[in-house]
Amino acid sequence: MSPTLSDHRKGLLLTAIGGLALSMDIPLVRLGDGDIWSILGVRSASTVLATFLILGAMRLASGKWPILIPGRPGLLTGLLYGLSSLTFVLAVFNTTTANVVFIVAFNPMFGALLSWIFLKEKPQAATLIAMLFMIFGVGLIVSEGLSSGHFFGDAMALLSALILAAAITIGRASRRDMGFVPLLAAILPASLGLAQALPTGLSIVHPGWILLNGAIVMPVAFWCLATGPRYLSAPEVGMFYLLETVLAPIWVWLIFAETPATMTLLGGGILVAAIAGHCFWMVRGRSVRPLAE
Repeated sequence: MSPTLSDHRKGLLLTAIGGLALSMDIPLVRLGDGDIWSILGVRSASTVLATFLILGAMRLASGKWPILIPGRPGLLTGLLYGLSSLTFVLAVFNTTTANVVFIVAFNPMFGALLSWIFLKEKPQAATLIAMLFMIFGVGLIVSEGLSSGHFFGDAMALLSALILAAAITIGRASRRDMGFVPLLAAILPASLGLAQALPTGLSIVHPGWILLNGAIVMPVAFWCLATGPRYLSAPEVGMFYLLETVLAPIWVWLIFAETPATMTLLGGGILVAAIAGHCFWMVRGRSVRPLAE
């Protein structure tokens, strides 16, 4: 097994675990049943606390501190991850779950565009074709948001996808270990959320779900997904964010019996079909390339 292939498989495993964990984010936020600033503050603060505990344990075990923020790329990536947490929670509270996850599914396409512009990694024809279908699918979902008064939430979901794609692209370009960057970046939304919520008091009906989300689920998801760009391209990493696209609406439907609107389902179906077709084409191309050499 070549080192390159081994690294690629490592990246696939890490990002798959991260995407699976991320799919539980929205259901846990909804189960917490609180106001937006309390949720944002407690979720993010528990992520930061869990990160410091992990870092302390690693320091005791190895006798040295791991790399926390690798230079300027790490600082910029951290700022972007912090902003994405804010826009994501704003989206969750201002539109439906299905709209959020289907629109955030645009992440890999933004990643492909940013990699093309800044890293000169020209996307293949299959990526460009998939992008056109995804634009059409997102358009259907956003049109539903316009008619139902969810435009702000839909816009925040789209902005979250763009910010995440930018963070992944910078991590890809730097080739540095960014595993702890999104975890420490939670300081930004934690500060903002607690500053807004504490003057009137925290309001969360079931805080245990938010603590579980922030202290365990989010650290696993973000560490795995932030480490992935060391081994995979930005569009490939973005694809694994799409596990949330497929699974989160299922979890919400099972827990809350929330059925997506018709246009959301239609647009989401187009998105998922485009993504699946793109993945199949890329895997097929990777598998046949050595035979042609």
